[in-house]
Amino acid sequence: MGKLVVTEFITLDGVIEDPGGAEQFDRGGWTFQFDQGAEGGKFKVDELAASDAQLLGRVTYEGFAAAWPTMEGTGEFGEKMNAMPKFVVSTTLKDPEWNNTTVLSGDLADEVGKLKQQFEGDILVAGSAQLVQSLLAGGLIDELRLMVFPVVLGAGKRLFAGGADATALKLVETRQTGAVAILTLAKSD
Repeated sequence: MGKLVVTEFITLDGVIEDPGGAEQFDRGGWTFQFDQGAEGGKFKVDELAASDAQLLGRVTYEGFAAAWPTMEGTGEFGEKMNAMPKFVVSTTLKDPEWNNTTVLSGDLADEVGKLKQQFEGDILVAGSAQLVQSLLAGGLIDELRLMVFPVVLGAGKRLFAGGADATALKLVETRQTGAVAILTLAKSD
């Protein structure tokens, strides 16, 4: 049975918006201010390698679909991104063009349950703020991986938005790579 894993770049004040600077957020691109160390890149490669599929929100999917198919020189990481099954939660996207993409528009809990039955490895969710907030609210996330950057933005989309339900998590692992801390959390027993 697969495991639903959410992975996020996040600031100290919980902002996950536009870490790479491609979304025109006036405070975007904040990840580039910091050295992620060799282990930071390896962490992302290993994370993708352990995944059998990706689950994405429409906005993140559209950003990935515009970038990854045309990227050159990305090696095994890019090949896996382009080849692996991708599932997009959307009520508006009808005709996804990126290969191996399926649109999910049914009940989120049911769709996630089906994916967990379909895959043995991780089902990776990156970015996708609105989707992740829905997954958190539904108690559907098995593991949360946060690459915490030492910056406070003071504005932007936050992982835990106002009104989020109280949620207890179990700290599974912490590590530092460069200026970044990586926290791995799981559902509390």
